[in-house]
Amino acid sequence: MRIAGRVLLPAGWADGELNIEGDKIVAFSSASAERRYVVPGFIDLHVHGGGGADCMAGEEAARRAARFHASHGTTRMLLTTVTAPKDDIFHALDGIHALMQRPGREEARVAGVHLEGPFISPDKLGAQPPYPLLPDEEAMREFMSRASIQVITLAPELPGALEFIRYLRSHGVRPQIGHTVASAAEALAGLEAGVRSFTHLYNAMSGLHHRRPGVVGAALAEAGWAEIIADGRHVDPLAVKVALRAIPNLYVVTDAVAAAGMPAGSYQLGSYTVFKKSDGVFLEDGTLAGSALTMDQALRNLVDWGLELAEAVRRVSTLPAEYMGWSDLGVIKSGAQADLVVLDDDLEIEEVYVAGKRVYARQ
Repeated sequence: MRIAGRVLLPAGWADGELNIEGDKIVAFSSASAERRYVVPGFIDLHVHGGGGADCMAGEEAARRAARFHASHGTTRMLLTTVTAPKDDIFHALDGIHALMQRPGREEARVAGVHLEGPFISPDKLGAQPPYPLLPDEEAMREFMSRASIQVITLAPELPGALEFIRYLRSHGVRPQIGHTVASAAEALAGLEAGVRSFTHLYNAMSGLHHRRPGVVGAALAEAGWAEIIADGRHVDPLAVKVALRAIPNLYVVTDAVAAAGMPAGSYQLGSYTVFKKSDGVFLEDGTLAGSALTMDQALRNLVDWGLELAEAVRRVSTLPAEYMGWSDLGVIKSGAQADLVVLDDDLEIEEVYVAGKRVYARQ
């Protein structure tokens, strides 16, 4: 199979054709090509649902979300749980594991789980249901026995959190700081213990004050990595630019919930009912409750805010892959996975390929 267009190679844009064999990119050949962009598939490391489906509801809901996001250019994802009673988390993890064992034809590939909580601050739940726990290795072992936990969001100020961070790192789980009222010193202690990233930077964490720099200050001063929601609602575009200047490997997530891709109305987020209004999702009291963002819209937003297209692609594809250690994803080169997105001049999706198979084509 061949895919032609203006291709984003590691060295930059080049007109030509990609030769795909099986699930791999095997070669690129220069040639004149129609005016469309071929870029690495988008990688979303924080997504709760979409297309009306919340992954806490089990396998079929997780599949529906994976199909929805594939149609918006996401080719790999970490499905993300919410804080909930342990049995509810087990149900979600069992469904995600089943999906991973038997991926569907038109689905983004699910590479594991982002466990958002339950080891978070009861004082910074945001839209997380009120079931926080203190760091607990036994509970974590139970979670890891159900599905592949790749990332976990936690509050570093909780009792036992630093030892828990070291435990997670020793078991191949990437701890991130989020939903936290930590001081800057407590956040820096988390980084020292093994945290590498911050969950939805700025949101659900102690903010920056010039005499109390908080978690945001610690991240802007010392973080190498952080995720950010690029919908223009969770974070003002100017604050996104601040983070881009301060954090070298800032990458984009959607934090999308079931309401993504759906009309205004009520949807589920774990045990909560949330409400989509315009392009935002809220609890009844007006608290932001995840987003309705898709990765293709995030890409267009970054370009609208002044990033070059290649740099915007890097933030939605290459950097998340590098953070996860996925050397054959997020880049177009010989031997890489053929996870690809084809965009038109307006950066709208034309085609999406996952592991060399076309999973979406615009009608």
